Amino acid sequence: MTETRKCEQCGTLFAPRREHARFCSARCRVAWNRQHAGDPPAAVSALGWTITAMRDTIDRLLRARASDQPHGYAAISEAVWWVTMVDATLVRYHPDVYDAVLESHGEAERGVIEGTFGGLRFVRNWMGYHLDHSDFIEPQCTPGSPGAGPIAAWTWRSLPEPVLAALPERGREWEMTRYREYQARLAARAVGETFDRAAAFLLRASADGALNDGASADGALNDGASADGASADGALNDGASADGALNDGASADGALADGASDTLRRDRPGHVTASGMA
Repeated sequence: MTETRKCEQCGTLFAPRREHARFCSARCRVAWNRQHAGDPPAAVSALGWTITAMRDTIDRLLRARASDQPHGYAAISEAVWWVTMVDATLVRYHPDVYDAVLESHGEAERGVIEGTFGGLRFVRNWMGYHLDHSDFIEPQCTPGSPGAGPIAAWTWRSLPEPVLAALPERGREWEMTRYREYQARLAARAVGETFDRAAAFLLRASADGALNDGASADGALNDGASADGASADGALNDGASADGALNDGASADGALADGASDTLRRDRPGHVTASGMA
């Protein structure tokens, strides 16, 4: 059965082509953004501090060395949390900028980037909740060296298909998509490679307009665009949605963009995790 959603602007039912789609067309997205033009200051502020926190967290991870696994797991979990927060904020408040940066890459590289974020959303939803950190992460030891090795060299493990029977149909569909992207883009690869790629894209997207001059909710690339300025194939048809995560399709992406909820805060390393890290 094809999933349908109700457009947040006009109320028309439409079939989403992306996980985060909220509007049936670019016209409706532009109209909604203009009607909610009072939101940008808070959005810009939230994006600014989340990008700073993400950059600092990933910089620490790429330099860090750890001989104890809990420390490494905590560092990776925190990086996942911040990357998915920044990604959600950009998709929700600056979809035109986000899409424009994606479109600037070749088709193959776009697939890698989108798959990387899909895989990280799968990690965010499952690691520490349904699977242990050790199920996802393979620590690496430097041959002949008893000391601490770089956390960035640790790799993502390949995983069996998740059991999704408890989810509604649309939740199962999105979560299987994330799982497949995890297997294709993360599994057997170094965590440092994953975070380096994700951070490079998000930093470029923010620099390309999201933070400039208190960017409007339309996105920096949408200034002056008419409501009917969308491409014929609807390439800019997507914003962020509260749909798609594990509980009735409600995504952490939407919640993070509005400020992390108490539930999401428990996902941060050092709080509630399956491995019992303090």
